Order: sequence, then structure tokens, then C-alpha cells
Amino acid sequence: MHQVLFKKASYDYNILKPDIYDMMDAIGGDQIQNGAKVLIKPNFLTPAKPEKAILTHPLILKAVAEYVLDKGARVRISDSPASGSFERLLRIGGYKEALQGMDIQFRPFQASVKVDIGKPFGMIDMAADALNTDLVINLPKLKTHSMMLLTLGVKNLFGCIVGLKKPEWHLRSGVDREMFAKLLLGIHNAVSPSLTLVDGILALEGDGPGRGGIPRHLGVLIGGCHAPTVDMAICQMLGVAPDTLLTHKVAKEMGMISELPEIIGDFCKVAGFQLPEAKAIVTPGPKSFQKFVRRHVTQRPVVNEQLCSVCGECWDYCPAQAITQEGKQITFDYDRCIRCYCCAEVCPHGALRVETPLAGKVLRLFSGLRKGD
Repeated sequence: MHQVLFKKASYDYNILKPDIYDMMDAIGGDQIQNGAKVLIKPNFLTPAKPEKAILTHPLILKAVAEYVLDKGARVRISDSPASGSFERLLRIGGYKEALQGMDIQFRPFQASVKVDIGKPFGMIDMAADALNTDLVINLPKLKTHSMMLLTLGVKNLFGCIVGLKKPEWHLRSGVDREMFAKLLLGIHNAVSPSLTLVDGILALEGDGPGRGGIPRHLGVLIGGCHAPTVDMAICQMLGVAPDTLLTHKVAKEMGMISELPEIIGDFCKVAGFQLPEAKAIVTPGPKSFQKFVRRHVTQRPVVNEQLCSVCGECWDYCPAQAITQEGKQITFDYDRCIRCYCCAEVCPHGALRVETPLAGKVLRLFSGLRKGD
């Protein structure tokens, strides 16, 4: 049985550092050997300030790096941001200031190697530096995710796919979220992180994982040695049925989770955590009917034109090439759109959100009434 540790915490560094040292000791820090190469994988989605709750907080990264250095190991911090330069992310996110003077290496993932992650994917390109290391420490942010419901320990390792290979995989997985979950588990198993510590002090609810989400103070760190079990325990904390999180459902089918986690520490249920809608959009029936449903019923990305600067980040990153510029606004081709919501993730202005069309809302309301008959 895997243990998952919950600990009340704050970003007061005088308190945070000893708390993280205690947690790291408890969840398997003794695996870190003198002279070992340790890769720390935070959540570096896009340049954002700490108060936006989009990235792993710089003080958590600092405390974990200090812990590893105190063990006599070598530290490298890497990720592959979805948008924005690595240097700008370090500056705006407060990492350069927080980790100034420390003997660590900051470097984005760049080179890839072929790795067999099993059926149905086979050999895929993954960050060489995530695999050629002695130990990986996984530092996710507790956030919602408009496509996958939550982005926690397992999902965080998708950052080990380098650069524009990420939207390619969104396109290849298409509208099948369960297939994408299988991809995420394959990546997780290839990286095989030794420790997972989730930053839930300031979490993100609503239409995450980018600027469409809403910061919410939860005041908790969650850690363990098995990321799928850590994710399962977080679902229990948030009052979410674990199978609703597709990475958990797939992990259970793969035999990676066979029992409930042993939860220790400051576990406390969180009430009213706002989740995004994550409805499947595979539609049976003739193509004409499928097209109508995709355009007028299923949830989709929409733009707030008052916030949009037509900067081009969304259409540059869109794996399905479903976004175009028309004058001083953007338009969506909902027939092409695969509902991965990469556009909302990378938008630097928070101008994109996920919305269910009126017909879809009416249909859902009617379905709910019928169920209650």
C-alpha cells in the first residue's frame, strides 16, 4: 500500500523549508545519494507570476533543491514550457530571484530520444534529460485542466515531451480523452519519478490550467512516492470520484492501482472546489448530425474579444489548425477543433475560456430533468 502525506503549509519560507524537508524525508528522500544526478520537474506551463497559481511556486522549488543539495547530489531543473521563452518564465515566475546563488542548473528540455512506452503508441520522442538521470523529483501544481479535469502528478510529466511535439500528440489523440490518458501513463512509466510533491498551497480551480483558472488558497502540500496514488488521494480531498480523473481510471485498468492509498498527516476535505466541464465529444450517428453536435452542443473554446490582443499564440500552438485571424479578431473552425484547449492554456491574456453552447446547456438541463422523473 502506497502512503500519501498531507501537510498544512504556507509560502513563509522560514516555515516552508522545514516542512518540505520533513515531507521529503517521509516520502523517500533517502533514495537521493551523494553525487547522484537529480532532475527536478516542476510545472512550467507559461510565464506567470506566483500569485496566478499557474506554476509550481518558486519557494517550493527552492526548498526541494536545497534538500537535494544537502544530500550531496547534483541538481538540474528542467521543463518544456507550452509558450513563452524559458528565460522569461524564470524571470517573471520569480525563479531567478528565489534560487540566486545556488549551485543548480536551469535548462529547458531540448534533445529527444526514442522510448517505447507500450501499446498502442510504441516508440515516441521524449526529453533525453528526463531519462538520462539517476532520479526524478516531480513537482506539479494542483490545478484544474479543461481537457483532463485535473493536472496533477501524472499529467505534469507531459512536459517531458519537447516543444511542439506536445500539440502533435494532442492532435494524434484527437477527441479521445481516454487515449490521451493512456499516453500520459506511458510517459509517466517511462520517466518513473521517485518522488512526487504537489504544490496545493495556492491551487487553481475553474477553467485551468492557464489564465482562465481562478487561484484558490488550500494551504496544503501533498506528497508520495507513487504519482498515480498521490493523484487519487487528491481526488479524495477534493470530493472528486477518482474514476472521473481519466489518468486514474487508466492506471487502475493497467494494474498500477489496486487499493486505496494510506493517507497520513493533515488530510482535510475541500468543499466546493470548482471543476471544469470535461465531457466526451465523440458523437454517434451520421456525419451531418455529428457536425451539428460539434458546432452547437458540445463545449468549445471561445474568445473574449475585449481581452484578446490577436497576438497569435493560440493559432501558432493549435494542433488542429482550427484557429484563424480575421481582421482584428480570431475565429474557430469547430469542425476541426479537437477540444484539447491548448489555446486556453497558452493564451497570455486569459482571453480564451471553455463554454457550452446554449443548445448544449438546454439539452443537459432537459436530460437532468428527465433523470429526475
